[in-house]
Amino acid sequence: MLGGAGMLLAASPAQAADISYRTECIPPPISGLPPVQGTTKVQLTAPAEAKVGDTVEVVWKTVEAASRNPDVLDLEKDTVKPTGTIKVGGAATGTLKMEGPRQNPPIPKSSAMVLPDMKGTLKLEKAGEITLTPDAYNINVSKPISTDTKCTPKETVQPGATIKVTGGGGSTTAGGTTTGSTTGSTTAGGTTTAGGTTTGSTTAGGTTTAGGTTAGGTTAAGGTTSGSGGGQTDFPGKEVSVNFACTSPGPAGIASKVTINAKKSGGSYALTVKTAKGVMDSPAALPAGALKPSMDVVIGGADKGSVKVTGPANAAPLEQGKPVDLSDMTGTYKPGASGKSTLSPGTLTIDVTLGSSKINIPCKVKGSVTPSLELDTTAQQGGASGGTTTGSAGSTAGGTDSGGGLAATGAEDNGTLRALGLVAGTAILLGGAVFTFTPWRRLRGTR
Repeated sequence: MLGGAGMLLAASPAQAADISYRTECIPPPISGLPPVQGTTKVQLTAPAEAKVGDTVEVVWKTVEAASRNPDVLDLEKDTVKPTGTIKVGGAATGTLKMEGPRQNPPIPKSSAMVLPDMKGTLKLEKAGEITLTPDAYNINVSKPISTDTKCTPKETVQPGATIKVTGGGGSTTAGGTTTGSTTGSTTAGGTTTAGGTTTGSTTAGGTTTAGGTTAGGTTAAGGTTSGSGGGQTDFPGKEVSVNFACTSPGPAGIASKVTINAKKSGGSYALTVKTAKGVMDSPAALPAGALKPSMDVVIGGADKGSVKVTGPANAAPLEQGKPVDLSDMTGTYKPGASGKSTLSPGTLTIDVTLGSSKINIPCKVKGSVTPSLELDTTAQQGGASGGTTTGSAGSTAGGTDSGGGLAATGAEDNGTLRALGLVAGTAILLGGAVFTFTPWRRLRGTR
């Protein structure tokens, strides 16, 4: 979902603060206007806390632009598009690219510029405190001709947000640029990459290569993996198409694409389930914590049962007219049988919280679905066919009976969703279909 650039994990409530700084804006040369000296006021929103490996969203809200619309012409609706940069400092260094949609009300001449919010995503790969500081920005106007007004800080700007990152080491990627230190070397038996992860190891009994033959199995074309011998730990699944039928107040049906990936750890597998990116703008504004997805991954073949995977709620507010994605969902699969076991998408559930009310929308798989992943499993005590386990601790607990067997669940609760303000509606798109949440009649009492 977010570009699939790492798991978007649970984070503490987002923070926001106004930062003001003196700015010089250079109007387009065609205007013949001199540079403008003014004050920019920005509000940055980002999670206060996150973990190494998270991908977080940063929102730039221009409370006040340094320049006004000159006394030249009126700007039409949806002709203004801002872009900008945020300086990343502290535990990581670099720049984060920000971009907003071409969206604005009509702006009369000699009036304040009204800019849509800009967004950027930041992948966290190093522990410590990371500061986010607003920097230069550009205002593009598309009509009557395309022009740019470039605005640059003229004083030292204070950070607008700080993210406390906990976890292991690594580097931080901002807007597609990798910053921080990267170390690694090639050793006998494998390649060490940034962060110290060894992949593609060679052991007695077999050589693991991408898409090649391993001791105990073969990596099949298309991403469906069978066989887990020879030291292989990563098992990428293939993207499969799924049709879901949802109950009210959800949509009648949803078409999406789902990918199930696995990483072996001991006798168990850490699962990551990704859905297709959203490509529709949300019709209403929602604060952080409004939407939380989960799925029952169905286990078939030699093993039976299901694995509960859960994704965090949206870390940043969802704005009207901006794209909406579902976060990656994670859980742990503990095999209960030895042999070829398949993993397929199952029931998708969307939890929506409105004030003190919580709406649960289950969307069951309609028709048949192709397995996304096949694993050569070895039975573990308390596994799917022999019992139900939950979390990394492996404690025994009750589970969901799906597909005729017992369930092995491993999703972790990411905490209580933040209380939401009142909303008119929102939309979620999975692949090519849309959820539309309108003002539910049964929730009118919460207004």
